[in-house]
Amino acid sequence: MSAATLAGLVGAALVGLGLYGLIVNPQPLRKILAFNLIGSGVFLVFGIVARGGAGAGFPADPVPQAMVITGIVVAFAASAVAVALILRLHEETGRVTLDTAASPKPPPKAEVTR
Repeated sequence: MSAATLAGLVGAALVGLGLYGLIVNPQPLRKILAFNLIGSGVFLVFGIVARGGAGAGFPADPVPQAMVITGIVVAFAASAVAVALILRLHEETGRVTLDTAASPKPPPKAEVTR
């Protein structure tokens, strides 16, 4: 088994584990981590596919590498925004789920001035 095949299988396993975690875990933070796992697997598979094209005799193309690096930066920024939204949800409601069956924390009462 070559290194490229092993890396491709690891990337596919990361995508599979991420999908499993995304479906099974109800907690939002775990869903974000599972989504990042899926992204890492996709980046790995994409890098291996691009490397395979270069190994087949085609000239080396820097575009796939640039796309993977850009994807990593965008995934990091999206994860930071998602965590900030979860923190804001916890601050507002006292919980981190959007389940309507759970009893929400009552909103602060606004003072009425006359």
